[in-house]
Amino acid sequence: MANNLVRVIIAGMQVVGRAFGRAVRKEFAASQHAANKAGGGEKGAGSAAQSSLLGMSVDEAQQILNVSDIKSIEEVNKNYEHLMKVNDKASGGSFYLQSKVFRAKERLDAENEVLSSSESSKNNNKSQKDES
Repeated sequence: MANNLVRVIIAGMQVVGRAFGRAVRKEFAASQHAANKAGGGEKGAGSAAQSSLLGMSVDEAQQILNVSDIKSIEEVNKNYEHLMKVNDKASGGSFYLQSKVFRAKERLDAENEVLSSSESSKNNNKSQKDES
Protein backbone atom coordinates (compact mmCIF):
# COMPACT_ATOMS: atom_id res chain seq x y z
CA MET A 1 0.00 0.00 0.00
CA ALA A 2 2.76 2.43 0.95
CA ASN A 3 4.65 1.39 -2.18
CA ASN A 4 1.69 2.40 -4.39
CA LEU A 5 1.37 5.70 -2.55
CA VAL A 6 5.04 6.49 -3.20
CA ARG A 7 4.60 5.65 -6.90
CA VAL A 8 1.58 7.96 -7.17
CA ILE A 9 3.46 10.80 -5.46
CA ILE A 10 6.49 10.35 -7.73
CA ALA A 11 4.31 10.26 -10.85
CA GLY A 12 2.50 13.40 -9.71
CA MET A 13 5.79 15.20 -9.09
CA GLN A 14 7.01 14.22 -12.56
CA VAL A 15 3.86 15.62 -14.17
CA VAL A 16 4.14 18.87 -12.23
CA GLY A 17 7.85 19.12 -13.01
CA ARG A 18 7.28 18.69 -16.76
CA ALA A 19 4.45 21.23 -16.75
CA PHE A 20 6.61 23.73 -14.87
CA GLY A 21 9.48 23.21 -17.32
CA ARG A 22 7.16 23.80 -20.30
CA ALA A 23 5.74 26.92 -18.67
CA VAL A 24 9.23 28.35 -18.07
CA ARG A 25 10.29 27.65 -21.68
CA LYS A 26 7.08 29.21 -23.00
CA GLU A 27 7.55 32.34 -20.83
CA PHE A 28 11.18 32.64 -21.94
CA ALA A 29 10.14 32.40 -25.61
CA ALA A 30 7.43 35.02 -25.09
CA SER A 31 9.92 37.32 -23.39
CA GLN A 32 12.39 36.92 -26.26
CA HIS A 33 9.62 37.59 -28.78
CA ALA A 34 8.56 40.74 -26.94
CA ALA A 35 12.17 41.97 -26.79
CA ASN A 36 12.64 41.35 -30.51
CA LYS A 37 9.35 43.06 -31.32
CA ALA A 38 10.42 46.07 -29.25
CA GLY A 39 13.59 46.54 -31.27
CA GLY A 40 15.89 43.74 -30.24
CA GLY A 41 19.11 43.96 -28.31
CA GLU A 42 19.50 46.16 -25.27
CA LYS A 43 16.72 48.53 -26.37
CA GLY A 44 14.26 45.67 -26.82
CA ALA A 45 15.16 44.10 -23.51
CA GLY A 46 14.64 47.43 -21.74
CA SER A 47 11.30 47.95 -23.43
CA ALA A 48 10.13 44.43 -22.63
CA ALA A 49 11.22 44.88 -19.01
CA GLN A 50 9.25 48.12 -18.78
CA SER A 51 6.18 46.44 -20.29
CA SER A 52 6.26 43.65 -17.75
CA LEU A 53 6.99 46.06 -14.89
CA LEU A 54 4.26 48.55 -15.77
CA GLY A 55 1.77 46.00 -17.12
CA MET A 56 1.07 47.82 -20.37
CA SER A 57 2.62 47.71 -23.81
CA VAL A 58 3.64 50.81 -25.73
CA ASP A 59 1.00 50.06 -28.38
CA GLU A 60 -1.74 49.91 -25.75
CA ALA A 61 -0.54 53.17 -24.19
CA GLN A 62 -0.53 54.86 -27.60
CA GLN A 63 -4.09 53.71 -28.24
CA ILE A 64 -5.32 54.93 -24.86
CA LEU A 65 -3.74 58.38 -25.27
CA ASN A 66 -4.51 58.50 -29.01
CA VAL A 67 -0.97 59.41 -30.08
CA SER A 68 0.95 58.11 -33.07
CA ASP A 69 4.44 59.29 -32.12
CA ILE A 70 5.56 58.67 -28.53
CA LYS A 71 8.42 61.13 -28.93
CA SER A 72 5.90 63.98 -29.32
CA ILE A 73 5.82 64.92 -25.64
CA GLU A 74 3.53 67.90 -26.24
CA GLU A 75 0.88 65.74 -27.91
CA VAL A 76 1.12 63.12 -25.16
CA ASN A 77 0.75 65.77 -22.43
CA LYS A 78 -2.12 67.52 -24.24
CA ASN A 79 -4.10 64.28 -24.67
CA TYR A 80 -3.27 63.20 -21.12
CA GLU A 81 -4.58 66.47 -19.65
CA HIS A 82 -7.72 66.32 -21.79
CA LEU A 83 -8.53 62.72 -20.87
CA MET A 84 -7.88 63.30 -17.16
CA LYS A 85 -10.16 66.36 -17.21
CA VAL A 86 -12.94 64.57 -19.11
CA ASN A 87 -12.81 61.55 -16.79
CA ASP A 88 -12.65 63.57 -13.56
CA LYS A 89 -14.73 61.94 -10.84
CA ALA A 90 -16.21 65.33 -9.88
CA SER A 91 -17.69 65.75 -13.35
CA GLY A 92 -19.14 62.24 -13.47
CA GLY A 93 -16.09 60.56 -14.96
CA SER A 94 -14.53 57.23 -14.18
CA PHE A 95 -11.66 56.71 -11.76
CA TYR A 96 -10.86 53.46 -13.59
CA LEU A 97 -10.42 55.31 -16.89
CA GLN A 98 -8.33 57.96 -15.17
CA SER A 99 -6.04 55.27 -13.83
CA LYS A 100 -5.70 53.71 -17.29
CA VAL A 101 -4.82 57.13 -18.75
CA PHE A 102 -2.29 57.71 -15.96
CA ARG A 103 -0.68 54.29 -16.52
CA ALA A 104 -0.56 54.92 -20.28
CA LYS A 105 1.29 58.20 -19.78
CA GLU A 106 3.58 56.56 -17.24
CA ARG A 107 4.37 53.81 -19.78
CA LEU A 108 5.14 56.28 -22.58
CA ASP A 109 7.33 58.35 -20.24
CA ALA A 110 9.26 55.21 -19.29
CA GLU A 111 9.69 54.28 -22.95
CA ASN A 112 10.95 57.76 -23.77
CA GLU A 113 13.48 57.42 -20.93
CA VAL A 114 14.70 54.10 -22.35
CA LEU A 115 14.95 55.60 -25.83
CA SER A 116 16.78 58.72 -24.66
CA SER A 117 19.23 56.72 -22.53
CA SER A 118 20.03 54.38 -25.42
CA GLU A 119 20.50 57.37 -27.76
CA SER A 120 22.77 59.12 -25.27
CA SER A 121 24.88 55.98 -24.82
CA LYS A 122 25.18 55.71 -28.62
CA ASN A 123 26.27 59.35 -28.80
CA ASN A 124 28.83 58.80 -26.03
CA ASN A 125 30.24 55.77 -27.81
CA LYS A 126 30.37 57.67 -31.10
CA SER A 127 32.14 60.66 -29.54
CA GLN A 128 34.67 58.35 -27.87
CA LYS A 129 35.39 56.70 -31.22
CA ASP A 130 35.77 60.12 -32.88
CA GLU A 131 38.29 61.18 -30.22
CA SER A 132 40.40 58.06 -30.84
